[in-house]
Amino acid sequence: MAPKAAQKTPSTAGKAPAGKAPAEKKEAGKKTAAPSGEKKKRTKTRKETYSSYIYKVLKQVHPDTGISNRAMSILNSFVNDIFERVATEASKLAAYNKKSTISSREIQ
Repeated sequence: MAPKAAQKTPSTAGKAPAGKAPAEKKEAGKKTAAPSGEKKKRTKTRKETYSSYIYKVLKQVHPDTGISNRAMSILNSFVNDIFERVATEASKLAAYNKKSTISSREIQ
């Protein structure tokens, strides 16, 4: 019996598959000329985003749906905002109880 070729799942409506999740934003390393004539590379600054996690959840819920960069940026801002609100509230609860940690008792 001959081995079977790997089967690909058909794409939706003839469109190209969504591809990879938008990678975390990184600035390209740029070269600048040093005074002595030597070339130095700038260090890459890492921008931490929730893009890859948002994309993975989207694919679990709606496998055939994609997302634009602008929509991903909006969702990333939303997650950052909610995180800051939760962190602020947790900080207030810890300050009220004069403790450095909070438990489920303080939340109730």
